[in-house]
Amino acid sequence: MAYTHRRCFIKGFVIAGISSGCGKTTVTLGMLASLTRLGFKTAPFKVGPDFIDPGHHTGITGKHSRNLDGWMLSEAFNLETFRKNSKNADIAVVEGVMGLFDGYDGKTEAGSTAQMAKIINLPVILTVNAQSMARSAAALVQGFERFDKDLKFAGVIFNNLGSARHLEYLKEALEDNVSMPCLGGILRNTDISIPERHLGLFTQFDHPLAKKDSDRLADIIEKSINIDKLINSLDDIDFKITSSTDIDRKKTDSTSNCTAQTAFEIKDKSNVRIGVAMDNAFCFYYQDNFDILSAKGAELVFFSPVNDKNLPDNIDGLYFGGGYPELFAKQLSENKNMCSDILEASLNSMPVYGECGGFMYLCREIADTKGNFYPMTGCFPFATEMFSRLKALGYRQITLKKDTLIGRQGCSVKGHEYHYSGIVKDGKEKSIETVYEVFPRIKRGVEQMQISEGYSMRNTLGSYIHLHFGSRPECAENFVKKCREYQKKRIK
Repeated sequence: MAYTHRRCFIKGFVIAGISSGCGKTTVTLGMLASLTRLGFKTAPFKVGPDFIDPGHHTGITGKHSRNLDGWMLSEAFNLETFRKNSKNADIAVVEGVMGLFDGYDGKTEAGSTAQMAKIINLPVILTVNAQSMARSAAALVQGFERFDKDLKFAGVIFNNLGSARHLEYLKEALEDNVSMPCLGGILRNTDISIPERHLGLFTQFDHPLAKKDSDRLADIIEKSINIDKLINSLDDIDFKITSSTDIDRKKTDSTSNCTAQTAFEIKDKSNVRIGVAMDNAFCFYYQDNFDILSAKGAELVFFSPVNDKNLPDNIDGLYFGGGYPELFAKQLSENKNMCSDILEASLNSMPVYGECGGFMYLCREIADTKGNFYPMTGCFPFATEMFSRLKALGYRQITLKKDTLIGRQGCSVKGHEYHYSGIVKDGKEKSIETVYEVFPRIKRGVEQMQISEGYSMRNTLGSYIHLHFGSRPECAENFVKKCREYQKKRIK
């Protein structure tokens, strides 16, 4: 396929689903694999607070996938992230979240794929799980097509088809009932599914897609969908022209003094070295968090708490993201030198920040579902334990109740929470100050309960909530500032 790369004009689309589990991730990975193999410079994105799908996007395309989120992040930040990371590409592919119109609540479009498609002004490809469906599929697609008149559709792809004849039935049902074209259909194939675990799909670290897997996904897409026809049907995106649906990139978020542009502007070139845990146990990070930290003067030094024996040399701060520490609890526990280094750093008041799985690692120990306890770093004196059921899920906004290493008192930041573990309630957790006021409050019957979150002692801060620094770039700036203060003391 011949395609002339143009610097300012690209094409793009959003792959959405009628619900979770309808096959949009498989379609997205197949599209990315096909476009990359065909020679397109592809810019991948993911709607929503997801860490696993972007890793697979990155593995296929070789380009970091970015998160877009209409609840956590301002329109200006989303648009700037989209523009910044797709301007040198030929085509942008955006994977949606849940069902097309699902988001923060049932009343608004906040956080939904539909909202994001309108913000970045891209058409939607609707993915429908058509197993055991025929003419009813037309009614379903018609409902999605008519639900929001401001949404543009590039077409529909049917997944989980029983046969080629099944697809013909569905095409016949769409005739005279639906405006969007049928782009094709994918036959049922259990060989292309990616294995899942309790937080979702296996990560790129655990289950990297080999070239043969990527080629198989690309083959399926190219046999099922006319890629040429799809791309030719798409309008160009012109980043030089501000459309009527565009917004001022300099617009500030109501919770932030930074603009979308200044979030990524280099403010201080005197680097500090921040150690970032990155391996099979800790790999849940927003790429924009890394970019903002780097822009504020951080040199990110990646290391493995599972495999490395000691912390990197000459570091001025530590950042532990989420992941699966419970699955590597034995290895983490047995790596005593690493645990000792981290505890010593915390005791010496090095800035240490941990989220979710990273927070668990900073605690005294982790208990698995069988009651086995594994000692961790002990930066916090209490333990965490795994449950067989989901403990917490949802968007969160936190307001700092006092000055911390990520911001001043009153600073508000947005994020997300998703975990199967919790703090062991043995009284020790009450000895540590909580510095987050969390919204929304959690409903228990008719009452609303305030969540205690954000544990702080010395210069160590831990929480189950994954914060997106794009919602408040000053947090990254403040963290780097604290690391720079520590650096000055360290090199005296």
